[in-house]
Amino acid sequence: MIQVVAKATVKEEMKESYLEKAFELIESTRNEEGCLSYELFQDIKDPGIFTFIEKWEDMDHLERHFNTEHFRRIVPLLKDMRLSSDLNIYSLVK
Repeated sequence: MIQVVAKATVKEEMKESYLEKAFELIESTRNEEGCLSYELFQDIKDPGIFTFIEKWEDMDHLERHFNTEHFRRIVPLLKDMRLSSDLNIYSLVK
């Protein structure tokens, strides 16, 4: 199993637009083969921080996700709305 943690600090004036596009990405991604879960969380202390937490069957499915139409279209739009971001991809140890 693969887990992805993708954290972003979003520009204050872009939060609503960010969420609109993020929800579109989530809806499309949850229907992908190999996607076990795909959720977006908002930081309690800093509402400008959003974190995607994803679970995938394996790296092959995650790499296919990176090449989907919705990912390639939406992620660049999200990138323009962020101040910073951090992406970590983990494999299950035990």
